[in-house]
Amino acid sequence: MFRHTHPLWLVGFRPFFALACLAGLSLPLLWAMIFSGILPAPTAPFSSVQWHAHEMFFGFGWAVLGGFLLTSTKNWVNIRGYHGPALMVLAGAWIVERLAMGFGGNWPLPLAMLANNAFLGTIAAMLLWTLIRYRSQDSYRDNAFFMLMLPAFLIAKYLMLYGNNFTAGYGMAIALFRLAFLVMLERTLTQFMKGVFQVQILRQPKLDMPIKLLGLLLVVEPFLPRPLTAGLSLALAVLLAIRFVFWKPQLAFKRIDIGIMYIGYLAIVGQLLIEALGHLVNFVWIGSVSVHLFTFGAMGCVIPAMIMRISKGHTGRKVVFDALDRAVLYVMIAALAIRVVVPQLAPGAYLACIHASATCWLLAFGILAVRYIPLLMQPRIDGREH
Repeated sequence: MFRHTHPLWLVGFRPFFALACLAGLSLPLLWAMIFSGILPAPTAPFSSVQWHAHEMFFGFGWAVLGGFLLTSTKNWVNIRGYHGPALMVLAGAWIVERLAMGFGGNWPLPLAMLANNAFLGTIAAMLLWTLIRYRSQDSYRDNAFFMLMLPAFLIAKYLMLYGNNFTAGYGMAIALFRLAFLVMLERTLTQFMKGVFQVQILRQPKLDMPIKLLGLLLVVEPFLPRPLTAGLSLALAVLLAIRFVFWKPQLAFKRIDIGIMYIGYLAIVGQLLIEALGHLVNFVWIGSVSVHLFTFGAMGCVIPAMIMRISKGHTGRKVVFDALDRAVLYVMIAALAIRVVVPQLAPGAYLACIHASATCWLLAFGILAVRYIPLLMQPRIDGREH
């Protein structure tokens, strides 16, 4: 059934969106149970906080980003793309990494490091090879940003786990995912707004390029002076807010499948503002608001919609969000409010909010898994191979 010609291995989004659904329904719930003492911490040479941050960024996050980039890069440069055994090796490496992160505490250090880095190192090299080898036929000249981001992810991962600088590592990881979202939203929202509402949204290179350059510069934020990073974060937030006004949000919020992308965009703006003010003023927040505004607002809200849209469109189906699809998106908006907003109003409910928001992820990604994993394992319905 799982031979290399099976539909699951025809294109990158298929196995990795399936893995992302499984990670999304399980990892937040596992963390809630570990945080509250119901489950023991993972058997690993890292703290439970390191485990949680790593697994959400490099487990869940990179399952999504990997599947997206494996699919998009082949379309950007107009080639067949990785399939079959190459995807099987990558998926196997992703699974081995989860085992190493959870149970590799007693493994020899070289073996543990190999298991923890094989997936990211291999997929980054494969994606770089595609972008560099076919650079002359690339549809997007600004894919040079991905050429810089991919190796930077390896640095962030090393700092999080082995470099004795966890804070710098996860700061870099957030900045890298933020930049990836900015590039992706810039491209996709232009298409979505034109396709759904027949309108053009502002695309001005003199605005778009500074936004991406500031996003790239903030990747090294942990190593810059605090006043400078505050200024850079504030500048990026202001530019994004200006562009948001011209991106016709009054139309976008009429449709939850488009509006959810705008919520993710606003979460990025909010996260940058909190980061900027946090460098200058000592606010008292309950929970890591800046981090979770990004992970719940940008990643948590945008990614389910991405999975639905790409899974339907790239399997030959009409991209229409039905009632249950829309319900998933509302559940993830609820998770954002429960995890970020409610604890500020009711600090005593913090632990309950962690469990409730994790339950939202379990429900939303559980629905996605049940509905979309079978779809990902079936051939395209339009007769095309991939």
